[in-house]
Amino acid sequence: MDSLSQAVLGASFGGAVLGRRFGRGALVGGALLGTLPDLDVLIDYGDAVANFTEHRGFSHSLLVLFPFSLILAVGLHRWRPAIGLWRWWAFTGLCLMTHPLLDAFTTYGTQLFWPFGPPVAISSIFIIDPLYTLPLLAGVLYACWRPRRWPSLVAGLVLSSLYLGWSVLAQQWVSHRVSPLLAEQGLESAPRLVQPMPFSTLLWRVTVMGEHERLEILTGLLDNGADPGVERFALTPERTRVLHSLPDGQRLLWFTRGFVTIHSQQDRLVATDIRLGVPGLHPFQFVLAEAAGQRWQPRVSERLPRPMANPAVWPLLLDRTLGREPVLCLASLSPPPGGKTCPST
Repeated sequence: MDSLSQAVLGASFGGAVLGRRFGRGALVGGALLGTLPDLDVLIDYGDAVANFTEHRGFSHSLLVLFPFSLILAVGLHRWRPAIGLWRWWAFTGLCLMTHPLLDAFTTYGTQLFWPFGPPVAISSIFIIDPLYTLPLLAGVLYACWRPRRWPSLVAGLVLSSLYLGWSVLAQQWVSHRVSPLLAEQGLESAPRLVQPMPFSTLLWRVTVMGEHERLEILTGLLDNGADPGVERFALTPERTRVLHSLPDGQRLLWFTRGFVTIHSQQDRLVATDIRLGVPGLHPFQFVLAEAAGQRWQPRVSERLPRPMANPAVWPLLLDRTLGREPVLCLASLSPPPGGKTCPST
């Protein structure tokens, strides 16, 4: 999640555990601990793919944060022995470990059990969602105004947690809704990613990886029974095999669970993480190799500049979210020209 959400989450737990003793100091300490895991972005792992896939790695691992929180609690207990060790550990453990647990609800991927196993990505909430953050923020602001009044913090934690639970239920509803459509296409067993569009859990994007094409489905909870819009994007199995032959390509496939496409651009081989962003506005694209005759020569990976969205997109996205615009094509982020069907790409 975004830094503000993580800070107010940590502040809420910090104030709920130690607010009566330290007042605003508990809020500040909780906010600092709540943002600490994200300092791994300051580490350079050597190339663009490594930096991308190592983020949310060791610093987000419960196997690291669990003992670290205990060591930190022991140090704080020696500083202030009047507060029990278990209370100190509740403070450090909750502020630190809820950070990666919240991140795991997003699509990016969080290595909760680093160095073992793949990243965890529930993908039920967008990285910025005001409906999740505002209850926490309101509780923290009230506690800043009235120190040691911790019930507002608990209320914020309860409301935000209920919203997370709602996001998972909405995700399952959307997955169930598109299942008959995918069964008609013979894709009921194909890899599927169901995730919310920006800033809410009312509009959802479903990405399905077939053998020769990728399906993108946009459907919302306020569509009033309208059929989901389907867009098709061609896949090239030969290029996908090239991705498997490159070390950085293998790393991307592992990190994204296979939701990667590849294309050539000016004699360069470019891999795109298609989970994040939307077609044409994917923020994570990497140059992995250069043309060398009939072969692709691996190179130090480089991330391409992030594409910028046209500001006119946001009103259209809001209209689609609220069901006022029945169809919105992801490839162009615009209504379909002259009809109800988005063109294939």
